[in-house]
Amino acid sequence: MKPSKTSDPAPSRQQERPSPWLRLLPGISPKRRGFILAWWGFALTFGGMRLLTWLIHIDVAGVGDMQAGGVHIHHYVWGILLLAAVGAAGLVDRTARARAWMGLAYGVGLALVVDEAALLISLEDVYWDTEGGFSIALAIALIAVAGSVLAVTRGRRASKKDDD
Repeated sequence: MKPSKTSDPAPSRQQERPSPWLRLLPGISPKRRGFILAWWGFALTFGGMRLLTWLIHIDVAGVGDMQAGGVHIHHYVWGILLLAAVGAAGLVDRTARARAWMGLAYGVGLALVVDEAALLISLEDVYWDTEGGFSIALAIALIAVAGSVLAVTRGRRASKKDDD
């Protein structure tokens, strides 16, 4: 007997792809995943910004400051805007996938601000001065403390119902 076409289930919506964070962080609960991604985002962005600003400082060809109308835009501005966006997004109900992306964005934004903490405290561009070392010390302390807290407070294993 030939199967009828009406017996085939019609897909009502396209199957959602699993979150890339599930492959990267298997077994980590969705609630904890955002914290881990924030930590990684912070550490990698801080290191990347230090490298980028050093390349600008030594005048590597093709690498320069971002300016608008002749005014240098410090990277803490982008960090504050990113933190504001994450904060606004945090006011709505969201999926585990969204929480993971928000965690990563939060870490990136926080690193952009902390990298220029010395400038924000002194209200002078002390990035390459002795006082600028405060930003480095603060960032390293945050990376160490957050990493230690994540290591000591290992989260529960993720269940299938928690994942997106």
